[in-house]
Amino acid sequence: MGIKRGVDFYSYQQAQFFKELDLEGMLKEASSIDGVTGIEVLDEQSLPYPDPSDAFVENWHAMCKKYKLEPVTMDVFCDVLQFRDHVMSFEECAERLKHDIRLAKKLGFKNVRTLATTNIEILELALPTAEECDIRIAKEIHAPIPLNGQYVKEIQEVVEKTGTKHLGIVPDWGIFAYRPSEVTLDWYVRQGAKRETCELVDQFCMDNYTGKSDALSKIDLSMYTGGNVESFFHAYLKNGEAPEDLKPAFEMMERMVKEKVPDYKDIDFEVMGQALLLSRAKPEDLIPLLPIIVNFHGKFYNMSEAEGHPGVYIDKALDYEGPIKVLKEYGYDGYINTEYEGQRRFQDRTEKELISEVDQVRKHQSMLKRLIEE
Repeated sequence: MGIKRGVDFYSYQQAQFFKELDLEGMLKEASSIDGVTGIEVLDEQSLPYPDPSDAFVENWHAMCKKYKLEPVTMDVFCDVLQFRDHVMSFEECAERLKHDIRLAKKLGFKNVRTLATTNIEILELALPTAEECDIRIAKEIHAPIPLNGQYVKEIQEVVEKTGTKHLGIVPDWGIFAYRPSEVTLDWYVRQGAKRETCELVDQFCMDNYTGKSDALSKIDLSMYTGGNVESFFHAYLKNGEAPEDLKPAFEMMERMVKEKVPDYKDIDFEVMGQALLLSRAKPEDLIPLLPIIVNFHGKFYNMSEAEGHPGVYIDKALDYEGPIKVLKEYGYDGYINTEYEGQRRFQDRTEKELISEVDQVRKHQSMLKRLIEE
């Protein structure tokens, strides 16, 4: 079958908020894109979670059939602070995950995606239910987590130990980002950051990407999420405290701004910190992981025309060409589900100036089609 194309309804969150697209509207829109055959949904965004009625389930299946779309993956969460008197235990989280697995089965999904920070013990506790329901549990691998880090290795170890076919990973394409997106940097400028800082962080990242520098490659972020890194960096700038393994990187970011940006402000350090949110994954890192890759989040931040090529779209911050070439060469048989995340970088503007998610998703799908078929 080869590489298949789907749409993650996360991409339409803004259109849903403004009531431009309801659930059926998203299904209809996705189905209208040439070559799209699958969908991915967030349970709390698209479903009457946690327990949809029988009428909803029946209508859901009817709509999927009507629009000829395959339910690929249901993205699930676990708010461990939802109770006032305690933090949820691993056992409680596993019970919630088991519930979500059964719900995914009822709705016709093949996979359940958990967050990157979901403890491996929780996944192991829920694994028998996944095997019983023939549902694959997949941990998301999201920037700045690398493909060769601990979060992936522990999944590999459980698979090797148990021989299970129902545990894997969902790589988020953001791991192939090699520079901050231009829409992110523009957003920071509108918030008061210096354009010089944006140019500095962009050049710093590009120097690492092209091999002119190895400063970023020495930083191990395999056990940190993006939110962790940003939070620790803010704390460091405020009081000088940080995890010992991150402190040298934080010191480097701070020093670069102070030495090279005239009249810098606090927000300029945050801009520079964007360099720490890159996984620096390489296309070839995918090769040994193909047996446990459940599907991909086709993350992107902004589609723009390639210079000199009208009608050809690219994301200037992400490498799509290299990884797709590897997937084609090694016979990947699964979905890349478009996941647009750039809308948040326009939401400081007026409603009339907001970006069109529908347009962005269509352009991203155009790029995927071109790269997969060329």
